[in-house]
Amino acid sequence: MRDPSDDQASRRFLAGLHVGDICGGTATEVTPRGVLVTLDGFAARPLGVVGSLDLTWGPRHSAGVEVGRRITAEVLAVDADDGRAWLSTAAIQHPELWAFLRSLRLGETLSGTVAAIENFGVFVALDDGPDHPAFPGVGFISIPELSWTRFETIAEVVQVGQRVSCEFLQFDTTNGEARLSLRAKRPDPFRAVADGTEMGGTLRGRVTKLAPIGVFVRVADGIEGLVPSPELSSTPEGDASVAAPEVGDEVTVTVAGIDRVRRTVLLSRRQGSPDLG
Repeated sequence: MRDPSDDQASRRFLAGLHVGDICGGTATEVTPRGVLVTLDGFAARPLGVVGSLDLTWGPRHSAGVEVGRRITAEVLAVDADDGRAWLSTAAIQHPELWAFLRSLRLGETLSGTVAAIENFGVFVALDDGPDHPAFPGVGFISIPELSWTRFETIAEVVQVGQRVSCEFLQFDTTNGEARLSLRAKRPDPFRAVADGTEMGGTLRGRVTKLAPIGVFVRVADGIEGLVPSPELSSTPEGDASVAAPEVGDEVTVTVAGIDRVRRTVLLSRRQGSPDLG
């Protein structure tokens, strides 16, 4: 158990640190999760922590940190209650990249060229951005941020060498990259359906999938609604002779609910056409 006076001293010391400060210290312990650092000016115990991904934005082996090595890092966050200052040595190693990423603002439009396509997302070489020490581009688009509509392969959305304009979402400090959204710069088909559809209104669509929870119906380009299974257990008129729907069937359904947060459309057959049996 730590001495209360030590806690008070550490709080006072940490209160003097601010995000963006450059500080120095000595590596006290190296673990797979990162490096504990005894900061200059407070020798009682290590208060600095450099996470494993904040050590370097290059290949992991290039970090080369050993106990006793001097550390110079930028302060990312200060948690006085936990007695920790979170640090990044990558920021010091790549000042031009760090400065560029810190200059970006939420919602800003960034343009560039698709540099590489991976199964986890797309790297973008930004027009005004510096090179990245490890990745093909400083910009990165995750799979969900590529398109509002479903797709089977990324190649359906973008190709290497294609020019793109994206919205800046956040600065990923652990990888030294700008997280981007391609879909944010394109019309949202769900919003168009939600704004133009009234509760109880009817829509015409095609059955795309049969599942235990119900039937999925495409009611607009890229927009599918669900007719829950209970809605399929009986026909609107109680006519048991009406056939169950098949994938590919054209059906008429009623809008029972629209959830804008979850981006889902709930459909009903009870007031719709009996062709959805």
